[in-house]
Amino acid sequence: MNNAAERQAPTGSAPLSHAELDFVLTAQIAVAWAGEGGEEPRLGWWRSDLTSEFGGEDLFRRLLPNTWRWATLQGAREAARRRDAEIRSRDHDPDRILSLYRLGLEADERLDERLQDLKSSGIEPVRALPGLDGMITEPWKLERFAAWLETQGTEPHVSAPIGRRLKGDPPEALTPLVRNLLAALTPLGAEYPLPHYRRGK
Repeated sequence: MNNAAERQAPTGSAPLSHAELDFVLTAQIAVAWAGEGGEEPRLGWWRSDLTSEFGGEDLFRRLLPNTWRWATLQGAREAARRRDAEIRSRDHDPDRILSLYRLGLEADERLDERLQDLKSSGIEPVRALPGLDGMITEPWKLERFAAWLETQGTEPHVSAPIGRRLKGDPPEALTPLVRNLLAALTPLGAEYPLPHYRRGK
């Protein structure tokens, strides 16, 4: 089947749906937003200030009047992705690591495609991804973000040289995989803890 919406997930599980992709994009964007520092200090996990009023927003409003909201969130997601990749690269076998911003080639490609589709749709981010409403639309509160992470569940993990390694094998389906990675972000600290699974060879 050639329909992109029916392509298989990288683990060979059921086809990735728009609902799954939207959930993961919501998660990635929410964490990317929370991880920024700058004018509106949040967690400060990456050196970007793209989603604050007088940071990236001011620039993108002038450069991209129709898509500036998407552009700021996309930029924050890219900053998070680069930090995630930088930490993963310290591992002796980084290709075996699954993390929030590296979910496998197929999933990563589908997520980028879906983000571009949403960006070009003309729909505002909080309407396209309703899970962001009340998160990125409100002033930063650590307690609210931590409470949202706690709704994802709890997942046992151990300390590893590059971050928090989740125990066991990664779930085959994308949604529980991402929920587990989100849950392992807590407890929140001063550095991005890189929750991750190590895939078998």
